Amino acid sequence: MNVALLGATGRTGVLVLDELLMRGHAVRALVRSEGRITPGAAITTVVGDSRDRDTLSELVGGVEAVMSALGPRARDESLHRDTAKALVASMHDAGVRRFVGVSGMGIDVPGDQRSLSAKVAASLVKLVGGAVSRDKQLEYEVFSASDLDWTLARPPRLADGEETGRLEHDARRSTRSTKIRRADLATFLVDVAEQGLYLRQAPFVATARR
Repeated sequence: MNVALLGATGRTGVLVLDELLMRGHAVRALVRSEGRITPGAAITTVVGDSRDRDTLSELVGGVEAVMSALGPRARDESLHRDTAKALVASMHDAGVRRFVGVSGMGIDVPGDQRSLSAKVAASLVKLVGGAVSRDKQLEYEVFSASDLDWTLARPPRLADGEETGRLEHDARRSTRSTKIRRADLATFLVDVAEQGLYLRQAPFVATARR
């Protein structure tokens, strides 16, 4: 599969990139400057900003799926909603329908069934996250209003460490665990893209407790 990847140099994105390459996919990665990723037989780079339509058109042209592990950027309060708007338009122009990205546990989705502790945690995320949290909510609204086959994963607190292979995930019910290893999240995202899971849904996902 030919995949376009945003956020490929971030702490989660590098793991998504590695997982895609390990599984034999060809990746076209968006980078902000030359030299961030070394091109190879299975990876090419596009230099530019994630909100620029021309850049995104080059990125998504000819791919079968678009993935994003784009993280927040300091003092940028509209990065994700602006990127989502430009990306939806560019994907439409290119005839690409599948999108898999990372959101956050703080966003609200109709039909959610959160535990009391998850409701409290989500409220804290919104309070502490402020504009960044609102930006992620607006990003979700952009994708949910589109006709793309999108999936936005909602992980809790991200942690480093080796992949565990223990995942719990559900489209509506919040997870029992309150953290996820980035390596587990990377595996989940690629599984979702490969298998067509959670179409037009925003599943909760976490590393399951032992």
